[in-house]
Amino acid sequence: MQVHTSHDILARLRADDKGALHAIFQSNYQPVCSAIQRLVPDHGIVEDLAQEVFLRFWQKRHQIEITSSLSAYLRRMAINEALAYLRTQRFFEEVSPTVESGADAEAQVMHAELEQNIQEAINLLPPKCRLVFQLSRFEELSYQEIADKLDISIKTVENQMSKALKVLRHQLKGYL
Repeated sequence: MQVHTSHDILARLRADDKGALHAIFQSNYQPVCSAIQRLVPDHGIVEDLAQEVFLRFWQKRHQIEITSSLSAYLRRMAINEALAYLRTQRFFEEVSPTVESGADAEAQVMHAELEQNIQEAINLLPPKCRLVFQLSRFEELSYQEIADKLDISIKTVENQMSKALKVLRHQLKGYL
């Protein structure tokens, strides 16, 4: 894709033109899948992650600043998405390896209880604090992206994250 074409398509994206997203999807789906496949061997998960890449790309279309090529940007997003998936998988494997194998019903119950307690602890956070935490940990936005999205300073994001982690540590101290 030529540079001026990338700029044209980005301009169309920013104007909420779904046809531009379709064109980008058609020309970049395979390279995005290939980038993910190098890290994640499961074809079904590769397709899910690729769709997530394009969904995030659409959601962030107004903030995107591409300094290289559009295809390179999407490949980088794909790699980041795959790495985030692998980090999540590794976390759950470390938390409860027996739960994933389905070998231990008691461990499954304890895992479900832990997940419920985590969600309840997150719900106890003040609304702004909870939103900052969710954007950071679940949406995997950087502090700068969160600050831009919520129109607050990075320092406020840092303070809210610090507060959230302190509250969560306190609420979940029996599990840590």
